Amino acid sequence: MSHERGARVVYSTDAGRVCPGCGWPQRDCKCSSQRAAAEPVPSKVVAKLRMEKAGRGGKTVTVVYDLPRNEAFLKALCQDLKKACGSGGTVGDGTVEIQGEHRERLRAVLAARGCTVKG
Repeated sequence: MSHERGARVVYSTDAGRVCPGCGWPQRDCKCSSQRAAAEPVPSKVVAKLRMEKAGRGGKTVTVVYDLPRNEAFLKALCQDLKKACGSGGTVGDGTVEIQGEHRERLRAVLAARGCTVKG
């Protein structure tokens, strides 16, 4: 019956797009995480700062973004920033999020690490 003209799919277990490299669904691709761990860190890192509140229950976070997608670099940077601010934080895809409003403190820490800070 599914081959009849005008028939439409009501439910499908299809996962959507599949990554040709690893065979996982595109949203859970394992290739991109392996690439991210291997991306080299440039000699001159430019970090940009912004404040976000949306989608966090009214809580403010300071986001450092446009960073190199190198997992080891991001984790080490996140640890330093969390220590300097005395706050929690997390690593995203080329971003570091620190809980609270810490723009001035983060600027000083990033400048001490040799990063150019914008925003």
